[in-house]
Amino acid sequence: MDTQTGTPEAGEDHEIDALAFDVFARGCPSRPTLEHVTGRWGILVLGGLYEGPMRFNALRRRVDGVSEKMLAQSLHTLERDGFVHREAHATIPPRVEYRLTPLGRETAARLLELIGHVEANMAQVLHARESYDRGHAGA
Repeated sequence: MDTQTGTPEAGEDHEIDALAFDVFARGCPSRPTLEHVTGRWGILVLGGLYEGPMRFNALRRRVDGVSEKMLAQSLHTLERDGFVHREAHATIPPRVEYRLTPLGRETAARLLELIGHVEANMAQVLHARESYDRGHAGA
């Protein structure tokens, strides 16, 4: 294993499968991956692509508020982590589509459950915020 990058060197791929990952451990590689998936844009990109393959601008319209730069970075990171597949079609003009990999689809389904849970409970959240703010006014 390359100690600086945390990536396997040639012939070490089989060792990865034997590792025990623990997101609560500081150096675990699952921690940054979890951040990529659950970060503000990662979760929305994965959720948006769950509907099916999309081109960059269609996905940008779907994920309202994301900048071109942040969408490009998020797609690149999620592609590197194996959640998104980028396919460039040799057409004029060039056409690039993004779609979820099987891992990305399974992950997005779980994230959409979380999104649905949060949306279904927003009245409680907003009430809790109001109560908290009233109790902490002037503190």
